Order: sequence, then C-alpha cells, then structure tokens
Amino acid sequence: MQKLTVALLCVGGLVLAGCGGEDKPAGPARPRVALVMKSLANEFFKTMEDGARAHQQAHAGQYELICNGIKDEQDVQKQMDIVEQMIAQKVGAIVIAPVDSNALVPVCKKAMDAGIVVVNIDNKLDDAVLAEKKVKIPFVGPDNRKGARLAGEYLAKKLQAGDEVALVEGEPNAENGLQRKLGFEDAMKAGGMKIVSSQSGYWETENATKIVGGMITQHPKLKAILCANDSMALGAVSALKSAGRLDSVLVVGFDNISAVQQLMKEGRVLCTVDQHADQIAVNGILYALDILAGKAAPADMETPVDLITPEPLK
Repeated sequence: MQKLTVALLCVGGLVLAGCGGEDKPAGPARPRVALVMKSLANEFFKTMEDGARAHQQAHAGQYELICNGIKDEQDVQKQMDIVEQMIAQKVGAIVIAPVDSNALVPVCKKAMDAGIVVVNIDNKLDDAVLAEKKVKIPFVGPDNRKGARLAGEYLAKKLQAGDEVALVEGEPNAENGLQRKLGFEDAMKAGGMKIVSSQSGYWETENATKIVGGMITQHPKLKAILCANDSMALGAVSALKSAGRLDSVLVVGFDNISAVQQLMKEGRVLCTVDQHADQIAVNGILYALDILAGKAAPADMETPVDLITPEPLK
C-alpha cells in the first residue's frame, strides 16, 4: 500500500448538481469527474463538499466536477441509481464513498466495464466481494482501525482496568464502521477494559441517543462510550445529559466535526479522530485524473489520520 502524505483539499455536493467551474469551459479534452457521496446532512461530508468545490474552482481548466449525494445515509439503492446515471452520462471517472461496502461493488464494476475510471474513497469496498467479481478498485483513504485505536488508547489512560465501556457502531455493512469497531476493541482489550455493550447506531445522531439511553440504564457502572462517528457522539452526549450522567461517562468520537470540537472545549467529549474530510475526496479526484492521464496505475493509497484532543498532543 502506498502512503499519501501530501496535504490536499477535498470533496463534493448534492444530487446531480454541478460543483462549479462548468461555466468556464476549457475545451473538449477536459475530463468529467463524478463525485458520489453519502448524506450531506452529516457535517463530515459537507466539509468534503466544500473542499472539492474549492479545488475544482481553483483548477477549472483541468476538469469538470459533478457532485452527487444522498439524503439518507442508509439509502443504498439511491446511491446505486446515481452511479447508473453517471454511467449513462459517460463521465470519465467516478470517485465514490459507498454507503455499503458490498452492495456497491457490482455497479462500480459495471462502470469500469463501460470504460470509466473508479476510485473508492472514505469507506473501503469489501475485498472478498471485489475478488468474487474479479475487479480491482483502488482505495484512497485512511486506516480507520488505526484511527479508532488511537482514540481508544487515549481513553484507556483515563480509565482503570476492569472499567465498563460500550461501543456505538456504524453501519454494519460499511467497512470503515467495522474497522473502527475493531480499533476500539483493540485498545479496550489492551487496556483491560470490559466491553459490556456494542450496538449499531447506523451513523445517525437520533439512533445513538436512543441506544445510549438504553445502555446507561442497563449498565449503571458504565465509564465510557466510544462512537464510530461524531454524529453518534452528539447523540451519546444528548442521552447522557438527559440522564444526568455527563460528568461520569466519557465520550469518544470520530471525524472531528465542529460541533464535537466545541463539546471537547466544554469537556463533554474526550477526544475525536481527524481523517481530514477536506482532503479525502480531492485525493481521490486527483488520483482518478492521474489514472485517466496514464500517470498512475490503480493501487491503494493511505491518507493521514490524527487524534484530536482538547490539549495539544505531545
């Protein structure tokens, strides 16, 4: 696996909406890149959109960008439909953050069979399904297990061996959710913590609020909750606040959205993980452009991931 260390900008927009630059044509050779994302209701993906828009506008003569997003982060069929539409429009490349690591593989293969370059970002497509379909799609993104482990190790320093903790997982069929769960488990087991509950919040704040409400009722000795994204960390904080447990249960997130940054300043969230949302899609876009230009052969590229805490890291 190659490692990408250059800091770049990042990601994309709404369903079938142009991301800027289309009013400045640069000739017929300018490739069209379709960015297919998850829900922009999640601040993480809105940050990606802003980064991609800014990059395309600064390089309008190099490529056109078609940005696509879904309203519901669990709407697998809608995302598949968007890819089908991009195939019909005969774009040059598709850069996709799949909602489901398994279900999106066949339609991505269909795009490649149509001569379209496909680059996978954010959530890795399943290796076994890719092998079954006999297709290789490069993944440009962070090591999610590593990021979650960093957050879990930081939390472990605040706890004692034997303390009870709970996990709020992401979408069950999303590889990044699985990897984050594994990273949290790595750190908790190494620190001697007891994982008493692990449930999926499907990336959503409201789901996490309900789940965590049940967790703290069922496990009154709970000392910490590790959430696979910051949206669910917001839900955890809401549930703890309602139960009067904010001061006794630590919360860990993942994504470094602004709302969680504020909660860290207030002491309501212990830490989060920054996978640099403003960079991920642009990393994928630039790699797709290199493949189109014959400057790169498809291969996975690892992007940075960093632990974020209220105090400067030493």
